[in-house]
Amino acid sequence: MKKHLSIGIAVLAAGIIASGCVSSGKFKKMEAGKNDEIVALQQEKTALEQQNSKQKEQIASLDQINKAQQQQMGSLEQQKGSLEQQKAALLAADRQRQQQYDELVQGLSKEVEKGQLQVRQYKNMLAVDLAEKIFFDSGRATLKKEGKEVLKKVGDALKGYENKIIRVVGHTDNVPVAKSLQGTFPSNWELSVARATNVVRYLQEVGIPPERMVPSGRAEYDPIAPNDTPDGRQKNRRIEIMLIDKSLVSEMTKTGS
Repeated sequence: MKKHLSIGIAVLAAGIIASGCVSSGKFKKMEAGKNDEIVALQQEKTALEQQNSKQKEQIASLDQINKAQQQQMGSLEQQKGSLEQQKAALLAADRQRQQQYDELVQGLSKEVEKGQLQVRQYKNMLAVDLAEKIFFDSGRATLKKEGKEVLKKVGDALKGYENKIIRVVGHTDNVPVAKSLQGTFPSNWELSVARATNVVRYLQEVGIPPERMVPSGRAEYDPIAPNDTPDGRQKNRRIEIMLIDKSLVSEMTKTGS
């Protein structure tokens, strides 16, 4: 551009000089004005180039922001999909637990109606509470014939729960073991453990794999009713059979270790 303007000025100057119409001072003044115009145009061009460069940088920055937002949206979509899968899995697990509970109650409905046992459901566990008086004489751990009949039906109902660990817990009231029996059971601890162990051994006899069962005793230290009335003490004397998910037992074992 500068080259063209210079040539134009030179041609114009030559023409003016040749015609003799403009003085040398006026010509220099005109030439200076044109030079100023050239400088102004160059400055404007530089400003436009700088502005164009900034706009390109802004566009590039917006592209990066857009890509980052798209990545975030993709990540959120993945998280949403994962949450939907977890929700579906939880709903399926809840339906399975409810179905298992209903099947267990149905299978033991006659015993439930007679008050020989109670089926409870909570969280990841099912529990069958057995009335102690049906299974054991006072202060004894030997299973009674009537108790074996009920326990066999319980065992048959539990065989299908292969994904469960069966924990059998013995409970007593707070009345000390009679002195005549303390040689066998020094305290309610030994009595409660012995009762749970005999229940486990009988369940094994009716077909429950032993590796799925865990016996334990709580003596009088996990009551479900006050021990200051005969009715409360009777409720506390019980055998509790808990069905626990194997995964939950594994997690508890890891936590304990």
